[in-house]
Amino acid sequence: MVASHAARVLVASNRGPVSYSLREDGTLTARRGGGGLVSGLSAIGPDADAVWVCAALGDGDRAAVLRGAGGTGRLPIADTGGQHVRMLDIPADTFASAYNGIANSVLWFVHHMLFQTPLEPVFDEDFRDQWAAYVAYNAAFADALAEEAGQGAAVLVQDYHLALVPQLLRSRRPDLRIGHFSHTPWAPPDYFRLLPDDVAAEVLSGILGADRACFLTHRWADAFAACCADVLGASVIRDAGSLTITHGGRTTRIGVHGLGADADFLRERAHRPDVDERLAALQEAVGGPDRKVVVRVDRTELSKNIVRGLLAYAQLLRDHPEWQGRVVHIAFAYPSRHDLAVYREYTDEVSDLAEEINEEFATPGWQPVVLHVKDDFARSLAAYRLADVALVNPIRDGMNLVAKEIPVVSDDGVALVLSREAGAYEELGDDAFVVNPYDIRATADALHQALSVSHGERAEATKRLVAASTALPPQQWFLDQLRALG
Repeated sequence: MVASHAARVLVASNRGPVSYSLREDGTLTARRGGGGLVSGLSAIGPDADAVWVCAALGDGDRAAVLRGAGGTGRLPIADTGGQHVRMLDIPADTFASAYNGIANSVLWFVHHMLFQTPLEPVFDEDFRDQWAAYVAYNAAFADALAEEAGQGAAVLVQDYHLALVPQLLRSRRPDLRIGHFSHTPWAPPDYFRLLPDDVAAEVLSGILGADRACFLTHRWADAFAACCADVLGASVIRDAGSLTITHGGRTTRIGVHGLGADADFLRERAHRPDVDERLAALQEAVGGPDRKVVVRVDRTELSKNIVRGLLAYAQLLRDHPEWQGRVVHIAFAYPSRHDLAVYREYTDEVSDLAEEINEEFATPGWQPVVLHVKDDFARSLAAYRLADVALVNPIRDGMNLVAKEIPVVSDDGVALVLSREAGAYEELGDDAFVVNPYDIRATADALHQALSVSHGERAEATKRLVAASTALPPQQWFLDQLRALG
């Protein structure tokens, strides 16, 4: 069934551009989000007949869906910043099993290679129940997209939450032009095959239902192609720089679009009064203009490697005592996925380690680590401006926009210490101090080198980092994918 308004462009993602909180008196408060998709959709203009399909994430969202127009899940335009949004009220237990049970506890762990394999994963009957929920969750999206899309519409499906949607949607609406974008890394075949054979095949076949499957870097695209060849026996063809995968009578084109920083927004936002206030507070916490500042800004996500970053900073202070009293590490570790015990425990470990470092090294006039665990975007931008060194050392990361944002916002240039396992390494590695994220001593040495670089060298490197970081801003990133669908 095709909806009467016949959308020509559709975006599907787990999280939408707006979320709702439900007050005790029953009223709803809408909060708009940001990011590349929001910027991208704004680039196509209000007359593009675009619809964003997303899931209700909590009680506030579910209440908003029930109060929406005629029970359709259409949200008020006033709440969404002018975008047409359809929010799906997927049953709470189905959503929880699909989102936490499969997407975040299995697929995320596979792609970021986070499993402690002597003990996990365990694919038992509980897993099979959760996988059935993941299939149902993806089917709900496919049904909604099939209803909303006009004839021959372009559909851009986002990320590991919705890996099955392209094939499911293809079976419902073969007329559509479908793209899928993976914002995570992609695991190499040997690790991807931790998944049960049938599930591994379903994930790959699901994405291959798209006309184009897109990734942040060539490394992740190549890993996906290798998995398709190894698991499905698919034909992988490289020709004059293009990559295609043929399986089951269909050919899927592979694309690489390295999402960049939104420089105009970041620079404007970083100089508003609330950022200036937080900058002054951080400067006071640092304790003087002569002290160098190492900055990291992350969610307390296991893959971000915050614990090893703190260990490396402590090693720096031991190996190079000349930095004691002369450098401060501003570390922002914002809570993530705290409905999962392993994430709560990780956040606690970060806090405990920061406290231990301060106990070991602090003096009456110097606190070596300034840790904040409450999310504050304005404070993050203030830290970006203040940074002499940016520490970005993930175990594995699809891109890592922080690595791109800090050079753009920095007031006085920044030296970047960057993990070779971040997707950003592909674009920024030539002008960064590159590290093996597991090697504490090597990371400590890279911090020392970054802190020691001359102002002139740092300024020149920052110019090159900014150029690379802004090469494909969010609006262009989105439009490039849309045009490539044909």
